[in-house]
Amino acid sequence: MLSVLRHRTYRRLFTAQILALAGTGLATVALSLLAYDLAAADASAVLGTALAIKMIAYVAVAPLIGALADRLPRRALLVSADLLRATAALALPFVGEVWQIYVLILLLQTASAAFTPTFQATIPDVLPDERDYTRALSLSRLAHDLENLLSPALAAALLAFVPAGSLFAGTAAGFLASAALVASVLLPSPAPAARTGGLLTKASFGTRLFLATPRLRALLALELVVAAAGAMVLVNTVVLVRDVLGRPAGDVPLAFGAYGAGSMAVALSLPRILDRAGDRASMLPAAFLATGVLALLLVGLEAGPGPWSWPALLAAWCAAGAASAAVLTPGGRLLRRSAASADLPAAFAARFSLAHACWLHTYPLAGWTAARAGLTASAGALSGVALLAAVAAVRLWPRTDPDELEHVHPELAPDHPHLHGADRRHAHDFRIDSLHPRWPGPDLTARPRSGRNAA
Repeated sequence: MLSVLRHRTYRRLFTAQILALAGTGLATVALSLLAYDLAAADASAVLGTALAIKMIAYVAVAPLIGALADRLPRRALLVSADLLRATAALALPFVGEVWQIYVLILLLQTASAAFTPTFQATIPDVLPDERDYTRALSLSRLAHDLENLLSPALAAALLAFVPAGSLFAGTAAGFLASAALVASVLLPSPAPAARTGGLLTKASFGTRLFLATPRLRALLALELVVAAAGAMVLVNTVVLVRDVLGRPAGDVPLAFGAYGAGSMAVALSLPRILDRAGDRASMLPAAFLATGVLALLLVGLEAGPGPWSWPALLAAWCAAGAASAAVLTPGGRLLRRSAASADLPAAFAARFSLAHACWLHTYPLAGWTAARAGLTASAGALSGVALLAAVAAVRLWPRTDPDELEHVHPELAPDHPHLHGADRRHAHDFRIDSLHPRWPGPDLTARPRSGRNAA
């Protein structure tokens, strides 16, 4: 898997990603401490509002950036976003009012909503070979998991020597180093998009691409499965460990570590699995594994704690992490299959926005249900959401899913350049665009011709 790092441009971009993730991890710890200093007992409300602002920025801003991505130089956009994030991080230690936190968080997360989808859309152009791109996706998943595990430990080590506000300086240093690395490489220019219409029309193209492409509709359902399982882990682990099982506080990070360990194990092995099994055959069973974990948790909560409960929770969280990685990591491959090069920024921006919209629903479902009706009700609600989404993914994703589809263009003149002198009924790698606004239905498709089958 590490062989892809021999590619100089990708190696620098991957290093930039790691440094930016480390900075983000430090900011998470520092923001918690800052909120406590300013709001004391109301710190949870401050952090909850900050997270809501983050999600709203991700959902609203990413599609707008995707609509403008073909007009902006990628390197300039990525560097500018990193510099804005560094500026916001450096300003955070000097705030004196809670509202100032919200303003700076909005700036920082708006910049992240511009950076992340643009960065993700750049990698397929940097690594055109699918095997290399698959390995890059696994490395990216591994980097995210390592950040979740190591950033809190790094923050704890730094706090032994520096005040909490200094963590924001580390955050800014990570973003500045990321900007320097991105600036040091030449990036492929985005192909000019053929989309017409105003900004809102272009911004909505990525969402329309998802809703019109069967495999991407399935991917959206799978994102909801991951959000349901992940919300249970991230929101309710501390209550499960401390209140239900009566374990010490030091066991909470162990539970989170089991989730990360499962994800990393799959990220390391996934390139070989995808080479043999393909995307559909890997992602759909993983979705049902995540659903099964939630269902088994429901059964365990009904039965009550016992001597097996702690190792069972660790095993369940490890399985949930593995399932999440198996669903999320190949998603970039589906986007690359489903969108033309010029439309990749819009596609990645739409995925970024829609995935966070899923989390925006499952986070409060996990927390509010647990607070008002108990953990059993929370596990039941989330397992129901995950099951419905997993079944929807199976139904939405055709078992036979070739790239090349035969279809007709009754609206085109016989001499239209798209037909290349052929009949109005023809076949090619089919993607939603201005000439193909709908997926071929039974009346438009004679039969799939040769193409890759994702099953």
